[in-house]
Amino acid sequence: MWFSSVLAVICCTGRRIGSIILKNLQNMVDKSDKDVSYWLPKPKSRIDMQFHVRGVPFTLERDIIVEKSAKIVEILNEQSDDSIYQFLRNIPAHPKTFELVARFCHGFELQMSCENVLPLACLAFYLGMTESHSPNNLLSKAVTFFEQRILPCWNETIKAFLTTEDIIQQAVDTGLVGECIESLVCKAVNDPYLLGEPLVNFVNDELSEDDEFHHKPSARRKLFVSEWQSEDLTILPLSLYELTIHSMNQHAVPPRFVAASLLKYAKKWVFCSAKGDKKMSVCKTNHQREVMEAVERLLPHQKGLFPCTILFEMLRFAIHLEANVGCRNGLELRIGKQLDQATASDLLIPSRDYAKEMHYDIECVKRIIKHFYRDYNSNMEGLTAVARLIEEFLIEVASDRDLEISAFVSLVEMSSAASMGTDRSSDGIYRAIDIYLDKHSYLTESEKEEVCRGLDYHRMSAETCEHAAKNQRLPLRIVVQVLFLVQLQLRDAITREMQGPDNRLTQDEVEKDERELALNDGVQKSEMEKMSNKVMELEKECHMMRKEIEEGCIHMVKKEKTSMWREMKRKFGCINKMNNCNCQVKKKKVHPKLWP
Repeated sequence: MWFSSVLAVICCTGRRIGSIILKNLQNMVDKSDKDVSYWLPKPKSRIDMQFHVRGVPFTLERDIIVEKSAKIVEILNEQSDDSIYQFLRNIPAHPKTFELVARFCHGFELQMSCENVLPLACLAFYLGMTESHSPNNLLSKAVTFFEQRILPCWNETIKAFLTTEDIIQQAVDTGLVGECIESLVCKAVNDPYLLGEPLVNFVNDELSEDDEFHHKPSARRKLFVSEWQSEDLTILPLSLYELTIHSMNQHAVPPRFVAASLLKYAKKWVFCSAKGDKKMSVCKTNHQREVMEAVERLLPHQKGLFPCTILFEMLRFAIHLEANVGCRNGLELRIGKQLDQATASDLLIPSRDYAKEMHYDIECVKRIIKHFYRDYNSNMEGLTAVARLIEEFLIEVASDRDLEISAFVSLVEMSSAASMGTDRSSDGIYRAIDIYLDKHSYLTESEKEEVCRGLDYHRMSAETCEHAAKNQRLPLRIVVQVLFLVQLQLRDAITREMQGPDNRLTQDEVEKDERELALNDGVQKSEMEKMSNKVMELEKECHMMRKEIEEGCIHMVKKEKTSMWREMKRKFGCINKMNNCNCQVKKKKVHPKLWP
């Protein structure tokens, strides 16, 4: 009996205690929706300060916050109570950070980490929570934790640095930004691979011994690479990333590793985010434009840091995003310095003047080529490669039906000038001209002659000359010149064939032959001039005949019936040899004397 009674009492008491706990928990939840500082102890006699930090309400005891903050003491001594409320409302901090500060003021132990130490340090500095005001104050604790636990580690430093984006000005004023950047730079100098693997898929003639030394990964890196991965600088916003890379460029960080980091940043924030996104928001487009301009501005000026293909891709995005002129000109200049590494497809840069069809920015290509020849001072292989590149590009764009004659002729002249200092023939230029004439069959004879103006016939191979002599798309005058050149080449070949096997001709005979050849040249030139004049006369006659035929067609319609009647009368003998066509058929009249 007594056992059951005790058990009933215990159960009743348990239900009463459970209801009290649930009621208290519900009150805590309700208060948490209204006031973040609900958890603070509430003594019987105190002066509370109620205010909002970015819309979040707080209630704090004035004496406790005054004990830790020198700034609030200064405001209370010099100004009214309204000023302190205004000061607290305008605190440049996140509500979660201010809540941690309030916990510290009430004696709670803080759990600092890389995510909150720098905001805590900035707010403690703003409130004047220094050692001179109160021992073991928040500012010294935060700075000590930052120096001992954050700065020695690359990953922790980047994560802590990331939290300063919203309080960048305060972090700069306190020197915390400078400390983060200095720590990252020192670590990158000691181990450049923290920035990423450099590009090694092409030859860089300007690599130094130091770069080659840093390029070889250490055995320790190979051993621990699977256990620890370095945090990437690309997680930083552009403002913080630009400050960091700018400082690395000023120190001894190898340019190849800086370029590798810049490429990763561009791929993450521009290349990858722009793929398949045809309708980007204005804010996103502006951010991508800022990133592209910053990457070009931060990229070291050393030649060969990027392959030409990547530089051309960056240039295409810069044109698409409408980056500033300095960004585009800088990329064109970098491409021009290593144009001999490019391919013809790299030069096919779309022009923004056309929305649907694929057209190419010829002026941009011409500027890049000029940069190459202005700054080039290497061997003949580079010149030959660029001459071949221009010919291939010329062949690619020749099929563009909207390519104007002036632009095509300028490219032809540029290609001809590029191949002049090399041993390349003009066969590629001729092929491009043939394609252009085929795609632009509506051109007049004079326009065709303008297209062929930059073609050097003397540098064409025999097969190409033979093809040109039979090419009906070429203007007649060009065909005549090619035929004349073929004749000269044939004569020279025969002469070399006769003189090559044996050298039995004397010097006098050689001179005599040369005089005869010179005379024959003069005769042949005069004959070709006569032929050209005859061709011009034939052209005039053809033009006149065509004009007469056109004029005759006008009168043909009016006299069609009469002409048919005249033809019938002529067939029936009504027209004599004197062209008397007005005869009439009458009954023959017999003279009476002819009858017996």
